[in-house]
Amino acid sequence: MQKILSITGILIFTLVFINGCNSQNEKVVIQEADRPMAAAGKFYPDDPAILRSTLATLFSQAKPKTIDHLVAIICPHAGYEFSGIVAATSYNQLPADKQYDNIFIIGSSHYVSFTGASIYSLGNYKTPLGKVKVNVGLASKLIRENPVFTFNPEADKDEHSIEVQVPFLQYHLKKNFSIVPIILGTTTEQSCRKIAQALKPYMNENNLFIFSSDFSHYPAYNAAIATDKNTCDAILSNSPENLLKTIKANEQKNIPNLVTSLCGWTSVLTMLDITSADPELVLTSLQYKNSGDSKYPDKSRVVGYWSVAVSKKAGNSAGSSGFHFTIPEKTELLKIARNTIAEYISYKKKPVIDAGNLSENLKIHAGAFVTLNKKGNLRGCIGKFTSDEPLYQLIQEMAIASATEDTRFDPVPAQEISNLEIEISVLSPMKKISSPDEIILGKHGLYIKKGYYSGTFLPQVATETGWSKEDFLGHCSRDKAGIGWDGWKTAELYIYEATVFSEAEINGRKDR
Repeated sequence: MQKILSITGILIFTLVFINGCNSQNEKVVIQEADRPMAAAGKFYPDDPAILRSTLATLFSQAKPKTIDHLVAIICPHAGYEFSGIVAATSYNQLPADKQYDNIFIIGSSHYVSFTGASIYSLGNYKTPLGKVKVNVGLASKLIRENPVFTFNPEADKDEHSIEVQVPFLQYHLKKNFSIVPIILGTTTEQSCRKIAQALKPYMNENNLFIFSSDFSHYPAYNAAIATDKNTCDAILSNSPENLLKTIKANEQKNIPNLVTSLCGWTSVLTMLDITSADPELVLTSLQYKNSGDSKYPDKSRVVGYWSVAVSKKAGNSAGSSGFHFTIPEKTELLKIARNTIAEYISYKKKPVIDAGNLSENLKIHAGAFVTLNKKGNLRGCIGKFTSDEPLYQLIQEMAIASATEDTRFDPVPAQEISNLEIEISVLSPMKKISSPDEIILGKHGLYIKKGYYSGTFLPQVATETGWSKEDFLGHCSRDKAGIGWDGWKTAELYIYEATVFSEAEINGRKDR
């Protein structure tokens, strides 16, 4: 793709003609130039003192830091009086004293359309709080090595999506930083994937990515809340396909005055093209508001704003299998389990599930247990340690088995289904251990095998019972494997981990 180089007030050409040997060579010298402010006085105060005071107020009203190992945020870019609190919530997640190698700020163009993305590479960024260094060397390298990038001065001339983010950084961060400002002019999924491929090597804890986007534009207040939740849930699924499907579905609902579900959809799609390929990344929603919540509360036509964080897993914590499921994914698996139990008990058949509507996370191959509780008491629990079928199908099978095949209990009758509390445990691969010292109570499940005898306890059993390690081993050996209290001492021991979630957790209840 030909690089775009337009003549504007930002870009100055100097032609130098050199004579000699009946020939003439022409050199083009591009003069460095700092990017002038375009949004100051419009989207945020242009007076430095007022701007600092405004930012201080926004940060004080925002939600505090709750995310560690941050690598990216989604941040709104509307006027500060409308979206500033939500934006400050995103920026509150940044460690204020961290020294970042680079901060990539990515926004979708509001004013011009062009192929690929433009990276400002002439000079620094100006705001009322002073200049912020642009890593011109890295910007030029990205342009030089990736045809999807260019420098297009028209992209920056009036654009606010990147500029409004910079004062938050200047106010919050204690150490100097440099930015790489990228404006997407594309409206194609293919270009977004190419941009993501070029940027993916830089997404790590040494850098920060800021994806600038507002959500729904101009529906009524309650319609915005519902629409924006759907869109945010699609983002949290960490699936580019889910996001595109949700945006299309929102459009097909013919919601009055809805112009877009996500004005920076290409920027957020680019983010998901990066993050969906990394299972170590976790997406977390932090805060939602729309313009109807501001001091100008016109609720007939609003714009929505979400704060979202992307972070690296901190390693396996107690009760974690290494898998991460979003709340919508957990909800979907629990719904599959409940609907399957209801339909099987009533009609002796399993519901047909459209896998095309499920995230890739729900199609992984992993072991899983489905546990049924009734008023805090066990009512059934059956699972598999490994599976050759997708997770959602295994959940269906184990839900049926727990309700009808656990020999410790009578099959669940139809009238009892509404009183059940469903819990799902997704398991990591088992690891054989040579000593019980390797068992961490609450983190590890236990599998004991001796000849034809075997038994297991899920990790949460030790937590729920308050057992010591000796109790955990003894009960599993005697009560589950059937080889006596001390049988574990001459048996094979295996440990595994589990990601555990329940209807009580999702619904915010302790008991059904």
